[in-house]
Amino acid sequence: MFNILFILLIKRAVAYLYKMSVLRKIIHIDMDAFFASVEQRDFPELRGLPVAVGGSKDRGVVAAASYEARKFGVKSAMSSRIAARKCPNLIFKKARFEAYKKASEEVHQIFKSYTDLIEPLSLDEAYLDVTTNKKGIKSATIIANKIREEIFSQTGLTASAGISSNKFVAKLASEVNKPNGFCLIPPKEISSFMESLPVSQFHGIGKVTSKKLNSIGVIIGRDLKRLSLEFLTQNFGKHGAHYFQICRGIDDRAVIPNRSRKSIGAEQTFEKDMYLNSDLEIQLQKVGARLYTRLRKSEKKAKSITLKIKFSDFTQLTRSFTLSPDSDLAFFNTESQIINQALSMLQGVSIPKTGVRLMGISMSNFIKKNEIISRQLTLDF
Repeated sequence: MFNILFILLIKRAVAYLYKMSVLRKIIHIDMDAFFASVEQRDFPELRGLPVAVGGSKDRGVVAAASYEARKFGVKSAMSSRIAARKCPNLIFKKARFEAYKKASEEVHQIFKSYTDLIEPLSLDEAYLDVTTNKKGIKSATIIANKIREEIFSQTGLTASAGISSNKFVAKLASEVNKPNGFCLIPPKEISSFMESLPVSQFHGIGKVTSKKLNSIGVIIGRDLKRLSLEFLTQNFGKHGAHYFQICRGIDDRAVIPNRSRKSIGAEQTFEKDMYLNSDLEIQLQKVGARLYTRLRKSEKKAKSITLKIKFSDFTQLTRSFTLSPDSDLAFFNTESQIINQALSMLQGVSIPKTGVRLMGISMSNFIKKNEIISRQLTLDF
């Protein structure tokens, strides 16, 4: 009996040591109100004032809001009209994506001085794996704070950081002490952290799912943890297993550098609602031209195109088209091909009396280089 117990103890100890040896040190860096902060940095007269990037008082959608604007309830993706009602003194600034891209590149250069394991999520946030790092610093917290200090000294912008042993918890942690703060959730504290957190703050649980969970008494992580895997999969489908893991702080995803983009798009919110197909066709050509420029710069070849139309009541529809394998085209190769296909899809859309407020086109289903070569070799001459 003693020998059996001893062997079991040894096995558990080995398993524990192995688990500890493969724990990652993950940092999630999230720039604070990035677009708005760049505007306030570049235009000092805006500092301390409520600023919204994107839209105008009468039209459009807020792309980003300064913390001064957020105090009034202004949020990204909010209608500009609603934002203006919430904050009468709100200052609207036209987006300057080149400026944001430049600032993002400067921040990423700082990241690269510490690690090559960088997974960008957008211009203003990224995961960093610093388990082993270029400067040999053992503490991920020290690295996170050094990065934040360098970002401020080199760009004049502030960033918040979350530090933990996996991506999911690190991302949640970065929101705890915003703005310009950091939060460390070590492995031994993950369980208690997740148990006390409202499920509405879990990434991957949206408003609809959160309401559904609340209706069955699930308010915080501890409540979610009580539900069995069987119950969650029966009631939430394939997402159930994900919820079962995240409430326990389980996330074994690695930081993946150079994540490939799944789509490239361009869109336009109109100053005034559009009612005529002829006007929409003109705007569609302008959007298509911008999209083609972005697609060409990316050097990607797309097989699928999607048209998005948002009406003035904020309902929207999408139409998609994918080139078939036996098509004469392997991918959309020219500006005219993109625009003509988008125009063709537009013809089948019935424009309501309320009009159209936004139109966009995106390209996806990118073709791999070896597919291009293979197709060229099989063409008949």
